Order: sequence, then structure tokens, then C-alpha cells
Amino acid sequence: MTATSDLDDSFHVFDTTLRDGAQREGINLTVADKLAIARHLDDFGVGFIEGGWPGANPRDTEFFARAQQEIDFRHAQLVAFGSTRRAGTTADQDPQVRALLESGAPVITLVAKSHDRHVELALRTTLDENLAMVRDTVSFLKEQGRRVFIDCEHFFDGYRANPEYAKAVVRTASEAGADVVVLCDTNGGMLPAQIQAVVSTVLADTGARLGIHAQDDTGCAVANTLAAVDAGATHVQCTANGYGERVGNANLFPVVAALELKYGKRVLPEGHLREMTRISHAIAEVVNLTPSTHQPYVGLSAFAHKAGLHASAIKVDPDLYQHIDPEQVGNTMRMLVSDMAGRASIELKGKELGIDLGGDRELVGRVVERVKERELKGYTYEAADASFELLLRAEVQGGPLRYFEVESWRAIVEDRPDGSHANEATVKLWAKGERIVATAEGNGPVHALDRSLRVGLEKIYPQLAQLELVDYKVRILEGKHGTNSTTRVLISTSDGTGEWSTVGVADNVIAASWQALEDAYTYGLLRAGVAPAE
Repeated sequence: MTATSDLDDSFHVFDTTLRDGAQREGINLTVADKLAIARHLDDFGVGFIEGGWPGANPRDTEFFARAQQEIDFRHAQLVAFGSTRRAGTTADQDPQVRALLESGAPVITLVAKSHDRHVELALRTTLDENLAMVRDTVSFLKEQGRRVFIDCEHFFDGYRANPEYAKAVVRTASEAGADVVVLCDTNGGMLPAQIQAVVSTVLADTGARLGIHAQDDTGCAVANTLAAVDAGATHVQCTANGYGERVGNANLFPVVAALELKYGKRVLPEGHLREMTRISHAIAEVVNLTPSTHQPYVGLSAFAHKAGLHASAIKVDPDLYQHIDPEQVGNTMRMLVSDMAGRASIELKGKELGIDLGGDRELVGRVVERVKERELKGYTYEAADASFELLLRAEVQGGPLRYFEVESWRAIVEDRPDGSHANEATVKLWAKGERIVATAEGNGPVHALDRSLRVGLEKIYPQLAQLELVDYKVRILEGKHGTNSTTRVLISTSDGTGEWSTVGVADNVIAASWQALEDAYTYGLLRAGVAPAE
């Protein structure tokens, strides 16, 4: 389980997703989840992974036991979290301190009170005894050969109330042998200028090696972390995707990207920054939360361009509207097509899709007008790349791609006396010169249509057996009221190796769904390399 790294010890990237991040509402990690996330974080190249509080609950205790056996850390060191000894006892006799040792973790983080009111009201002990608790616990663990970091809980609020005592906690921990003393903005209420001023003063007055742990309650956790670095902190505590209690913690990915790309600090092994987008999304999948599309650096929209003015500039030089090359963090530039699109947007999108528009200004102009006309009716192509590609190919080829011709379709919902419902759909279509009539039932009218279309076409196009509808969204558009409104449907489909989205718009949800389904099947066949019907 010993990690080796080509990085020196001068700057630490410390991840606490498995402890602090796991406190986010909606996250409930199993031991298997924690092991999977630890592997991803080690792949990314962070220096330290805080795994939880051994002895506090069976899950964290099991995690440390299994991590030692099941994970061969290449870059990170595993960290156990706990607290200083209890008041009135000794560190070697405190069961919680013993559990930290028994975890086998080479590094231990101790949480210590640094706010005088918390010492007196929460710990119910004296200020002097609290300092003794810090001193004794750090000294004992150092004697046992462990590396020790101290988290000074509520430090910035405590500093504001009693700066001399807050600094005394820092000084005591450092003199007892703590490798890093971490100043925690536990309530998340600080701003960057305040963080920078306090860290600078504490560093000058104590001489301790300092770290920063920022919560995001003011929306400043990343900025506060970087402000602390500006002031001399050399240890940053973050969580993947900013997960954490309340509104979260400093987000690991923008912090690391800023340090590497903006500050010029090498904090990851060579080349590992390019794994950032993949790691971010992989961890989101493990915790079962949809990745934020607008997250800096790693979000799907982080390098997406919609305005025609932007597209015109990007066509000349992508750097004109991008602060970095997205490939540096494993992301990609995307061109969004909407009613705001101009010629440059269409040309760049065509290039992205591998469709050569050949500098045909008339063709590009037709596509621009077609997009604007359809978006006026309620279509949206920025969220339906597959439907846009089919539209673009139709303009390029002088007609739509046809794998099948629809003669008619219908969906029936039967309300039965016992309160149950039956949904049945029938499609009539032509494919490869054959007339097909197919009927199927489903758990709703759209599902029945999907199944009937599949039943009708799979014998001719067996590739469709791989397709699966993975998401379905309905939106009632503005301009009309109630059941007389225009409806837009977005469908996401997968073939097991990738996903694509299609759109349909009509005055009822079934017709809109049918349009999106037609596009989804057509694009699926195109993606599978099937030649369109003559």
C-alpha cells in the first residue's frame, strides 16, 4: 500500500472526498464505493487521500483494513482522520487515538479546537487543557512513527474572537511535531482578502507550516484556497467536484488546474492533469450524482461556445475565447448550434462532426436559416447534437437520410374498469422495399411506440437491438396555455459505447416523442455504419 511519487514534499494536494465530501446530502458511500474513489484519486495523482474516521463507524474501519490489502497506491498516501485525546485522559489510553494507529494509515489528521468558545462550550474543558490535548496527541502519534497533520477547526472564526489563543493552538501543534497545521474555515464564511491577511499573519507569528481547508458557503472556497496559497500555505485540502456538507468544499479540480496552469506549480505527476475530466466524471458516477455540466475545467459546457460572435473569433484562433486549451485537462471544445448561431458556428460544428461543408457559403447560409426557423418553432439543437447532424447531412446531401419510411403510427391508451391501463402502439412503415406492420405494448404510450418500432425494424436492422433509451425529458414551451401548449421532447439513446440526444416538437407529447424516436433510430443506424436505403 506504500506510494511512491516523483513529486517532492514542498506542496501537498490533500483530498478529503471520502470523509468531508461524503457528508454531502444525497451521498451515501459503501466500502466498495470508497475503494473505487480512492483508486480514481490515486490515478489522478493527489498526494494524500483522507479515508475516514476509523473506529468511529464500522464502514470506515473496514475501509482502512481493505485498502491496505486491496489497493496498491502509486501516488497517494492514505490518511486516517480522528480527534485529539479526550480531556482528562492520556493519548496512549484514548480508544479513539488507538483506533487511528490500528488503521495502519501512515498519516493521521487530528481535528483540534482553535476557537476558545468551542473549547469551553463544546469540549467543556479549559483553554490550557485543550492545548495539552493537542500537544500530547501529536507527540504520542509522532513517537509511534506516524506523520501528523492538525486541522484547526473553526480557525478563522476563532482568530477573529481571540487571535492569540488561535495562534497558540497553531504554535503548540507545530512545536509538538505536527508536519502541517491546517487552518479551517469550517463555517465557510470568509472572503479571499480576509483569508490572505490571516494566513500571512499566522505564518509570520508562528513559523508553522500551514495548510488551508475551505468550505464554500460564500461561494469562495476555491478563491479562498488560492488566497491562502498566495499568503504562504503549502497544503490544500479539497474534495472531488466540491462535494461536502451544506454547499460543499473547495473543489479539487479547479484548485489543481489553477495551481498547475496559472501558478506554474507542479502538484501532480507529469501528464496526469489530462486525466482530470475523466476522473471527475468517474467519481460522479460512483457517488451516483450527475456531473455538473457547468463545472470549471471539467464540465461538458466548460469549453462550449454558442454565440455567433464567439464562433467567428474561435474559427480564427480558439485562444481568443478560451483561457486554456481544453485538452490540457482532458476536455474538448464544443460548438453549440442554436438560433444565436452564425456561419462560423455551423462551419465549426460541421468540422467537429466530420462533415466537410467545402466552404459553400450558400449551403452554410441555408443551414443557419433552417436552424433559426426550427428553433423559433421550439426545437433546440444545443442539447440534441444527433438531430442537428441529421439536419446538416440532409442539407449537404439534398435530402434526409432514409432507412425507413413511415406510413402511419398510432398509440392507444385504454383505461380499464379496475383502474389499470393498457398501452398499445402500431406502426406501419416501409424498409428495404418491405411493408411492415408491427404492434407492441408498453408501460406507457411512448414506450409502446418505441417497442413497436423496434419490433418492426430489428429483423431488417439487427443493429437496433443494441439501442436503449436512457433518458426522456418533456418541456411545455411558452406561448400557449395548458393542454394546448407546444411540447418539446428530448430523448437520449445509447448503443452501449456512447450516447446521443434527439429532439421532437409538436402540439402533443406523443407526436413530439415520435419525432425524437425516429431521429434516435436513424442516428443509431448511421452511427453503426449502416448504409441508408436507396
